[in-house]
Amino acid sequence: MDDAKQLEDLKAELLDLALEVASKAGALLRDGRPHDLGVAATKSSSVDVVTEMDLAAEKLITELITARRPDDGLLGEEGASRDGSSGVRWVIDPLDGTVNYLYGLPAWSVSIAAELDGETLVGVVEVPPRGETVRAVRGGGAFLNGRQLRCGEAPEMGQALVGTGFGYLRERRVRQAEVVRELVPRLRDIRRGGSAAVDLCDVAAGRLDGFFERGLNPWDHAAGVLIATEAGALAGGRPGDPASTELTVAAPSGLFEPLQQLLEELGAWHD
Repeated sequence: MDDAKQLEDLKAELLDLALEVASKAGALLRDGRPHDLGVAATKSSSVDVVTEMDLAAEKLITELITARRPDDGLLGEEGASRDGSSGVRWVIDPLDGTVNYLYGLPAWSVSIAAELDGETLVGVVEVPPRGETVRAVRGGGAFLNGRQLRCGEAPEMGQALVGTGFGYLRERRVRQAEVVRELVPRLRDIRRGGSAAVDLCDVAAGRLDGFFERGLNPWDHAAGVLIATEAGALAGGRPGDPASTELTVAAPSGLFEPLQQLLEELGAWHD
């Protein structure tokens, strides 16, 4: 068997597992949410919360992956991380949009990506409140419930609807608000959904013209960036850099470049 065939077989195996795991975790979160759901812990600040359902979903995901592929590595938001020996690493956000979920708002998701030697091969974002499963395989396109996605045509900057998000540290939120204040007069409008994974899928689906955020971790953007780029968008961080904790930007060509440059000039990449 040649290397190309082995890689395609691996992609198919990883996608099947990611879809199964994301579906089961999404069903757990959708159907198992207690009426008296409360905060189980906090992370970077008192408003950066973890619920018992975040922990339960990550436990389900990691146990299923480990049972099927025990030699793979894991990087999970709630701490379920380990090194592996296979070259494959799973990057997991068991509940992206925890505060939305806590308050009963519908913008939340399960985000699962699989990397091989640091390159994302597969991304799945399960969005139970919408009844949507969004998936992508590197080189194979992006799909929403079986329908192939293409990002929208790039509008002029002044006609662009752009999504963003805010961090949980007070100083960072203040700085991010200053950037938004500068951006609002130059765009059609800004949307703040509360789940970066969902926002990146919305860029892929043409529901948003672009997206940017400072402070995202790999589990926040790994699946969503692959989905957006497989739908034809460009994605990166600061000019010349990949998406990172400093800055994540996604938009179709023609909007991506001026948006990225404007964010650089506004210092959106630092507090």
